[in-house]
Amino acid sequence: MESQNYKNHRKFYPPHHFIYLPLLIVLEVFGIWKIFNDEQNQLIWILFSIVIFLLLYLSIMVRQHYALGLQNRLVRLEFKQRYFEIFGQRSDEAEEKLRFDQIAALRFAYDDEFKELLYKALHEDISGNEIKKSIKNWRSDHQRI
Repeated sequence: MESQNYKNHRKFYPPHHFIYLPLLIVLEVFGIWKIFNDEQNQLIWILFSIVIFLLLYLSIMVRQHYALGLQNRLVRLEFKQRYFEIFGQRSDEAEEKLRFDQIAALRFAYDDEFKELLYKALHEDISGNEIKKSIKNWRSDHQRI
């Protein structure tokens, strides 16, 4: 498996991202084109375009909503467990001061860098993206959706 880093850590689901969504986009563009070029059936093409747009919107929103909501909870639990293993105490105080993007970014750092980056996140308020860019030894996560 390829080594994961900042540049390649995003994940795609090919049937969704490269077949279904492009097909819906093509149908939407076609429907809009037909609205202006088929005046006799303009109302039908408007309805067609609205339905395709709703399918496109729902396919993007629903697919991500449930999976990411659950995964965000798991990322927080992972942070709490890891914090406890490293520092031997609960993470409540630290977690309250961090934004989710910072907590999510910290999971890519191994324990030695985790401590340093956690300190920076708490005291310098660096963003999750800055945390990811600061990681020297990337800890892969190939299971995020």
